[in-house]
Amino acid sequence: MLRGARPFRLAFPPVSGFLRPRQLAVTLALAAAVFTALCWAVSVGEFGIPLPDVARALTGSGDPGTVLVVRELRLPRAMAGLLAGLAFGMSGALFQTMTRNPLASPDMIGLTEGAGTAVVAAIVLGWDFGLGTQSLGLIGALASALLVYGLAWRRGTTGYRIILVGIGVSWLCLSATDFLMARGGRFQAQAALGWLVGNLNGRDWQQARPLALALVVLLPAALLTGRLMRTLQLGDDVAKGLGTRVQSVRLVVLLTGVGLVAFATAAAGPVAFVALAAPQIAQRLCRTAWPPTLASGLTGALVVLASDVVARELIPGTELPVGIVTGVLGAPVLLWLLISVNRAGSGG
Repeated sequence: MLRGARPFRLAFPPVSGFLRPRQLAVTLALAAAVFTALCWAVSVGEFGIPLPDVARALTGSGDPGTVLVVRELRLPRAMAGLLAGLAFGMSGALFQTMTRNPLASPDMIGLTEGAGTAVVAAIVLGWDFGLGTQSLGLIGALASALLVYGLAWRRGTTGYRIILVGIGVSWLCLSATDFLMARGGRFQAQAALGWLVGNLNGRDWQQARPLALALVVLLPAALLTGRLMRTLQLGDDVAKGLGTRVQSVRLVVLLTGVGLVAFATAAAGPVAFVALAAPQIAQRLCRTAWPPTLASGLTGALVVLASDVVARELIPGTELPVGIVTGVLGAPVLLWLLISVNRAGSGG
């Protein structure tokens, strides 16, 4: 080696899965913020409850009337929002990491739209086959994912093809939903629209419990696949050279992300922009090369809980759907991402 020359090193990103100090600190801070937002969401209402009383009621102590209001009336709605935001944020992180594109999210590649089309078809046409909204949303999202994956397959898949095909499938599902809404009656259209916006009004344990059970399986799967995907950041050829089964990992990531977004959509409706914005916020807070999965989920939970409180308190006497607030907050984030990607001259 020539004197003074620096040795050549391959700049591989860390794949060990251990959290860096900053990432760990941000994750813990986000967890504390989510718990605070949960208590805040439970305390707000016609009958205001101080935060210390909320904390005591959550443990089953305190005034019996307060315990009833907190644990039976308000906590199910808040938990549905927390779990849905957690699932949306993690699914967005998985898709953005898999495709190496900050614009890739379930909102953009047809998954939430597929779930919405299935639910609207059941409401308008009566094709529920004895299934509930959650089961129909899950079936619709899975069908959209299979369609996207099948159309994007050509001796394998790439993130770029998945995004392009997903946009086409998304518009196809939106067109089908619009047709069904136009065909349906007045009350059917109102019921479908209330679900399509993304809504936590009237949510109880019947919606929150299945999502919680699903996350018992999907949360560890998302964290594991998040570690497996880190080699994909180097490109498919390099990842294959390192022994990664690229197509198998991509399929597992797709199924995990679909499960997360399907159960979250079934519980709270297609809450707009959470899966898109939360991973980008978490990535910048943690200063990582890709969206961190757990931090993205916690950011999504925080966004949904805070947006739901704003939706309830913005107009006195009126409870807006939470999707309206997240849409207003998320639209500028989408425009900013589009400008950033355009300036970088990369489509991902």
